[in-house]
Amino acid sequence: MYLILRTLYSKEHQKTLLVIALVWPEPASTAAGVRMMQLLEVFKKQGYAITVASAASKSDYSADIEALGFQTADIKMNDSSFDVFVKNLNPDVVLFDRFLTEEQFGWRVAENCPSALRILDTEDLHSLRHVREQCFKKDIPFTIEAWLADDKTKREIASIYRCDLSLIISSYELELLTDVLNIDKSLLLLLPFMVDEITTETSWKTFEERADFVFIGGGKHAPNIDAVKCLKTTIWPLIRKQLPEVKLHIYGAYLPQQIIEMHNPATGFLVHGRAEDVNEVMQSAKVSLAPLRFGAGIKGKLLSAMQNGTPSVTTTIGAEGMHGILDWNGYVENDHTAFVEAAFRLYTTELTWQNAQDQGKTLINTLYAKASLENLLVAQLEQLQKDLVTHRKQNFTGALLQHQTMTATKFMSKWIEEKNRG
Repeated sequence: MYLILRTLYSKEHQKTLLVIALVWPEPASTAAGVRMMQLLEVFKKQGYAITVASAASKSDYSADIEALGFQTADIKMNDSSFDVFVKNLNPDVVLFDRFLTEEQFGWRVAENCPSALRILDTEDLHSLRHVREQCFKKDIPFTIEAWLADDKTKREIASIYRCDLSLIISSYELELLTDVLNIDKSLLLLLPFMVDEITTETSWKTFEERADFVFIGGGKHAPNIDAVKCLKTTIWPLIRKQLPEVKLHIYGAYLPQQIIEMHNPATGFLVHGRAEDVNEVMQSAKVSLAPLRFGAGIKGKLLSAMQNGTPSVTTTIGAEGMHGILDWNGYVENDHTAFVEAAFRLYTTELTWQNAQDQGKTLINTLYAKASLENLLVAQLEQLQKDLVTHRKQNFTGALLQHQTMTATKFMSKWIEEKNRG
């Protein structure tokens, strides 16, 4: 009888997490998908009953969420059916996947489940990536002033204030929010990708067993497309002159036709498309190249290179927020000539290559160790759940924005719903 009662009590008090996903996670295609699966794993370990909901359509490469023991739900934007859904679920925690989902559903969660802890996973600061891309296209320098002036920045910062906690993936972005905008640190948590530590038992291919260069990046991400174009037109011809037998392998899901047409075996520029096994691809290559000229957040391709013992050459934007005060696992160069020289040096000098690989291990174990980061997140969640009322009282700006947004967004959404119904 005691066992039965304890089981019933446990089920009755099991905490519930609702994830409102911008898209269904694709961990084999995007770094954002990998990130979401890592977060789900943390909550699963903590015994949460998890429901993942999205207004997007699933693809052939969407993760099988239900096979992992999670519930799934299709939801609609600008539709009061979500109100019924979220009220019945009554989650303890709601995780918004990027600020766009918080804009759409945040006011409904606040209205129907006011005691639910609201967390925003920014993935990266979309406004920062957006403004950098606009400046790049206009061939003008990026400035903090340009970022502050952009409407998307104001929307994203408002979303951060409306939530109880925002997960920030990059140390650079955390400094931007705290030092430039003076956002209270109690609203933010630096939480990069969480990966297994590299131990002495980790086995990789050696310098001699590896060959060629590699670039991995999804085709739906503008910085990746620009990087491949830069490799094709500028960087790779210079490397190929020095290493005429070496190849560059381009991998990425959803590559557009213009990139696929760059495939040219005669010049060693090989476009493969989706990588079936990213770890295998990375461990086969000797050096990873990532000449990123705009973007934000932590670059999954560069973290994956470290995880597989592959030194890399990237830019300031590529390495931004990823190594703190520690050295990079290779080289950071913005000048094309210096970039090519660094790639050649890593590719041909075993000692330089080995030192870079060792530095990648240090970066992983110091900044991205799963165990310590998971503990950090769990401790923050427990503290917030214990003092949520006080926490919200101290966030007056968030309460103000929540009030204004609920008024404006609520009636706009209801107007759209009536319009669609009509």
